Parts: sequence; structure tokens; C-alpha cells
Amino acid sequence: MSLSDFDLFLSSMEDVTPISSDTIKPLSSSPHSSLAQQQKRQAAENTLSTDENYLSTESVELVEPFAILSFKKDGVQGPVFKNLRLAKYQVDATLDLHGQLLKNARNTLFNFINDCQQQNVRVVLIRHGVGIKNKTKPGILKSFVNKWLPELPAVLAYHTAQRHHGGSGATYVLLKKSADKKHENREIHSKR
Repeated sequence: MSLSDFDLFLSSMEDVTPISSDTIKPLSSSPHSSLAQQQKRQAAENTLSTDENYLSTESVELVEPFAILSFKKDGVQGPVFKNLRLAKYQVDATLDLHGQLLKNARNTLFNFINDCQQQNVRVVLIRHGVGIKNKTKPGILKSFVNKWLPELPAVLAYHTAQRHHGGSGATYVLLKKSADKKHENREIHSKR
């Protein structure tokens, strides 16, 4: 007499007792970690949960020191971008990132752009330098600024500045109108 696979399974499992609970309770802390390690872990978790800055710090494609930076989101009209590129708009605020560490520059840029948009500033100038003093990796800060600006929702377009504003070491940035300014414009135009 031949047993089916199911009968074989049942016969092999007849002396097995079921587990009372199938949930696993995680350890609150590793038995081998010290109090200092637990505090460091907690501080790191707190920092991660409170950091609103979403700008990437991962690897970046390096741009040449004197490369032209240029970016325009869909919907930005050609003449508007051309006026930005030719410095025909008034620069309302300037941020100088020269000599800052990458982490500080990231936070400074993030806060600056957000503050400018909230205050209805439309055109800003960011001075990042060209990075020719660093012979091994030139243009690191410039490269990261080029990576970060498109990540910011407030940024509509940017372009390398004219020579009198810093040339390859600076960038004009066009920002979106704040929500208040958009609402104000709708009211003005709806009364016509």
C-alpha cells in the first residue's frame, strides 16, 4: 500500500506540538551594547526623524569648474528663462556659500531658498565658487549646488551668472511665487 504525500506529511507531524504564540518580541536593546551606544543610536534616530532637509548628500557627478549650469522646469517660458540668464531681473537676495563645509552648505541653501520663497523673493544669486583651489576634486560645492537646486520644489529655473555677478562661480535662481502671492495675483486679475 502506497501512502500519498499528504499522508506522509501527517504521519511525520503527528508527534509535533503547536507553538502557543507565533509573534516574536524584539529585544529593547542588544545585551552587548553599552549605555553610550544606546544613547548614540537614540540621538541618531532623533536627528533622522527631525531633519526636514531632503537634499541628497549621496555621490554627485562633478562638473568642471568653469562649466555653465543651466536648468529649467517644464512650464517656464523661454523669454522668462532668457531674461534670467541675461540678468534682466533684479536680484533680491544673495547667498554666499564660499568656504562652507558641504553639510553646512546643504542646510544653509535649503533654509535660504525656503525663507526666500515665503518672503516672496523671486530671484536670488547663489555664490558657490568654482573650486579650482582643490586640485584633486575641483567644483565639489558647485556640483552639489547643481544637484540640489532641482530637488527644491520652489526652484523654477537657474543659470550661471553673468561675469559682473560672479560668472562661473555664481548662479541665478528663479523661485516660484509663494502661496500668498499667488492668491493675491488671482484676486487682482479676477477683479478685471
